[in-house]
Amino acid sequence: MKQLIIAIALSGVLVSCNSSGKNKKETDASSATETVTDSTKTKINYVAIDTEEALIATSLMAAPAASRDGCTVIGYNSEGEFVTYKEGNNEFIVLADDPNNQGFSAACYHKSMEPFMARGRELRSEGKTGPEIFDIREEEAKSGKLDMGKPGATLHIYYGPKDTYDPETHKVEGAKYRYVVYLPFATAESTGLPENPVSPNHPWIMNPGTHRAHIMISPLADGEE
Repeated sequence: MKQLIIAIALSGVLVSCNSSGKNKKETDASSATETVTDSTKTKINYVAIDTEEALIATSLMAAPAASRDGCTVIGYNSEGEFVTYKEGNNEFIVLADDPNNQGFSAACYHKSMEPFMARGRELRSEGKTGPEIFDIREEEAKSGKLDMGKPGATLHIYYGPKDTYDPETHKVEGAKYRYVVYLPFATAESTGLPENPVSPNHPWIMNPGTHRAHIMISPLADGEE
């Protein structure tokens, strides 16, 4: 899963993921790519994200820069176990990139959303499909059984098709940001937002009227400013 299963964001997390099923361990861990930026001609030597330290550092890029030191970092390790990589003390939880999936996708969300995210992970582990997870959480949220977190809680997604990074900056090669603001049961009428994107980088509301209603702010296409 590595695309924003868009806002099954992790179907328990997130919204968008890029997944081809290819195991990262099938790639050459020692491989490195070199990129030359057009403006500065500076060479960047990207290397594989093949250590726990690198996984944590790159996944923390999903969080706001000023908050990274205090984030809790959780996620699946290379053995498929769900672990806590780092204990934090602020309002953010970072769901690390899954090293067993191709490409890169990490997410940072407000800690009040953890019950919603955790429920999605639980249902996926039971073999439930995306639509099934949606319906179950919809019913649970409407009944009050599922805590949807604080209205306006955010989700930041840092994702891209490659799994190499710059060891100096921790930036993942070709990765972009997508931002989500959760407003359960909000509609186009209640927010004044369109239900479809007007243009890149323009906010719109997705899944209006449902527990998973959220404002989407997608990245610009490559080369756009």
